[in-house]
Amino acid sequence: MKTIYLAGGCFWGMQKFLDQFDGVVKTEVGYANGPDKAPSYRDVCNNSGHAETVRVDYDEAVLPLNELLDFYFTVIDPLSVNRQGADCGVQYRTGVYYTDDSQLPAIDAAFKAVSEKVGAPLAVEKKPIENFFSAEEYHQKYLDKNPAGYCHIPTHYFSIAKSKKE
Repeated sequence: MKTIYLAGGCFWGMQKFLDQFDGVVKTEVGYANGPDKAPSYRDVCNNSGHAETVRVDYDEAVLPLNELLDFYFTVIDPLSVNRQGADCGVQYRTGVYYTDDSQLPAIDAAFKAVSEKVGAPLAVEKKPIENFFSAEEYHQKYLDKNPAGYCHIPTHYFSIAKSKKE
């Protein structure tokens, strides 16, 4: 089992998107890489410096990190600074926060491939996880509880794993 933290704008949609893939064992939304103090959602919305982030526990034998990152880059704008869709602010920055240096070759390769594809340096942070604070319970699996809730990720992306199997 491995863990990586992915910030891709609003964490509601990112969690819903990632939960569909075989090999993703568990996800949890929270606030990462801000000051070393657990924030509330209100704090984060008022520029605490944390990024809305999804902790992803995954089975690398089923879902290698390079494939997981391919999925991640499918639903973010890698050139956008502090913004995804209509959401803007430092909490919506993008980032890949790793837990182990052994993850760096796959991360570096993904960043290089995406940068070459878009023809520019990426605005996605790449760094070790500094801290992660679980978000309030009502944020966990939010779009499962509130299917009509707002999301910057188009809903057809929530079933791409199913379409790949067919």
